[in-house]
Amino acid sequence: MAGETCVCKAGLEEAKPLLCPSAQPDMKESRVLGIVGGTAERPELAYLNQPLPVTDELLRLAAPVKPTEVYRFAAHCDEQACRHFDGTRCRLATRIVQILPAVTGGLPACIIRPTCRWYQQEGKAACLRCPQVITQTYEASDEYRRAAEG
Repeated sequence: MAGETCVCKAGLEEAKPLLCPSAQPDMKESRVLGIVGGTAERPELAYLNQPLPVTDELLRLAAPVKPTEVYRFAAHCDEQACRHFDGTRCRLATRIVQILPAVTGGLPACIIRPTCRWYQQEGKAACLRCPQVITQTYEASDEYRRAAEG
C-alpha cells in the first residue's frame, strides 16, 4: 500500500522514497494528488482518496488547459535534479512554511503524508499550507511568488 514502509525479513525497515507533493506529470511514478478548485484568488486543492496514476488519457481530460491547472501531482522527489533541493532539504517546503499563511486548521486527508517530503521535513506546518499550493497559476500574490520562486 502506498505510504507504508516495508519490513524486511531481518526486521529492519526499508525506507520508501520520499514524494514531492508539487510534482510534474512526467516525473517518475507520477500520480494525481488532488484536483484544483476554489477561485483564482483563493485556490484550494481537493485531495483524492485513492492514488490515481497519470495516463495520457487523464492528461487529455484537462484540455483545453494545461494538466497542471486542473490537477496537482505527486511523484518521487528528484532531489539533486530539482532546483528547490539544497542537497538535504526542499527549500520550496521551507519557503511555503515561512511565507504563506495556514489555510486550514487541521491536517488535510492526504494519501501521501507518510512519504511526503514536505511533511517529513516541515511537519504539520507544511500540511496546513499545502491546500493552497497550485502548480500552474496566473493570478499569484506577491507572497505566493516569493514562496514559489525563492
